[in-house]
Order: sequence, then structure tokens, then C-alpha cells
Amino acid sequence: MLCDMEFNVFAKTCPSRPTLEHVTGRWGSLTLGALVDGPLRFNELRRRVDGVSEKMLSQTLHALERDGLVHRDAQPTNPPRVDYSLTPLGRETAERLLSLIHHLEARMPEVLEAQQVYDAR
Repeated sequence: MLCDMEFNVFAKTCPSRPTLEHVTGRWGSLTLGALVDGPLRFNELRRRVDGVSEKMLSQTLHALERDGLVHRDAQPTNPPRVDYSLTPLGRETAERLLSLIHHLEARMPEVLEAQQVYDAR
């Protein structure tokens, strides 16, 4: 379904807001970032995204798949094999997120210093 409406994430009823939450939430951004190097199985992804519970990763993957960012490939083998990968939209989004992540990692000395100054007040 195509939509002629303009999207404004600052409007509380805009459908872009939940998608922004899925992408920028802790587990969504880490999941997208982890998949940028290629497809992963669920447990591989869980090990890569250190600290995520099985339930949270499952919920995150469902939301990202629904938003068209992640592709779930279930293969009818015994035992079943499921691989997760980025869609073209997911790859573009992940690359933008990784740019922000790398920027923050590079600037962490400044962040830590600002936190110390703040906490000392």
C-alpha cells in the first residue's frame, strides 16, 4: 500500500515513530549493526549482541522484519535452520547507524570527561 501522507516523526500519531524506536533502541541498533557483515543464525546473533536476552532478540527481530529491515530465511531442514540478514533498506539504515556508532566511540574520551565534570558538580 502506497501512502500519500507526509511523515513527521515529531507528531505523536506518525507511523514513522515506532519504526524509529525499533531502529534506535538499544537492541534494534545493535542487531542491525551486527548483521551488517552478513547473515547470522539466531544464536550467532545473540552471541554477537552481548547481553541481549533470547526474548528481547526475538521481539527485536520480529519488529525489524515487520518494518522491512531484516529478512528471515527459514530453511526446511532437520533441525530447522533460520538465517537473518539485512534487506537493502536495512543495510542502508545499518550503515547510517554504524556511522553514528563509530562517531560516538571515537568521541568517548570527551563524553567521559563531560560526565566526570557533571558528576563532580
